[in-house]
Amino acid sequence: MAVPTFLRASAHPLRWRLLGELARGDRQVGELTELLGERQSLVSYHLGLLRKAELVRSRRSAADARDVYYRLDLARCATLLEAAGGALHPGLRPGPAPAPGPARVLFLCTGNSARSQMAEALLRDRSGGAVAAFSAGSRPKPIHPDAVAAMAARGLDLSAARPKHLDEFAGRRFTHVITLCDRVREVCPEFPGHPAAAHWSMPDPSAEPDGRPAFDRAADELAERIAFLLHTLAAA
Repeated sequence: MAVPTFLRASAHPLRWRLLGELARGDRQVGELTELLGERQSLVSYHLGLLRKAELVRSRRSAADARDVYYRLDLARCATLLEAAGGALHPGLRPGPAPAPGPARVLFLCTGNSARSQMAEALLRDRSGGAVAAFSAGSRPKPIHPDAVAAMAARGLDLSAARPKHLDEFAGRRFTHVITLCDRVREVCPEFPGHPAAAHWSMPDPSAEPDGRPAFDRAADELAERIAFLLHTLAAA
């Protein structure tokens, strides 16, 4: 993946300082040299690179044509920054997440008693049911009551959820398989069709000493991750 233009152009301490000064107003090269405490030849060289990237523009002074003013093209910076964010992750583009296309997402953790169940419920809810969400575990155990309470506080009902072994989904096709704990990642089986695989390394809230708050933290982290996942699913 090519490095976006804005990052290539600005990823130098002196160029970043030049951009910062020019963001405040137009400057002559002599002024920039004094402000930055650098040699004029060095400042001119880096200004040239910023001009080549079309982040900085220049014009002759109307008072004295021997003088040149440099200005920052803030509108182009905004466009390139948006493109840089979108190149890293579609969720960094401005605006709400577009509607996701057809997707089948399987969340896995060891017990299928908290993290994966919460993720399944959150994705189904946040996608408005457009995404088929499932969950399972390598060693299933009953749904933890604090997971049910944490979801109830967010308007989601897990009281009827049942734990499922990942073998129940053997041979079924998914577009994405997401492991939520480090142990299940080590034993995650292959699924038909080579679904996109991702790992979210999250601690088991039932192993945390503070009880219910750990489940709320897990729910908050999952909600944040799923908000970005929706952008990924829409882009796919």
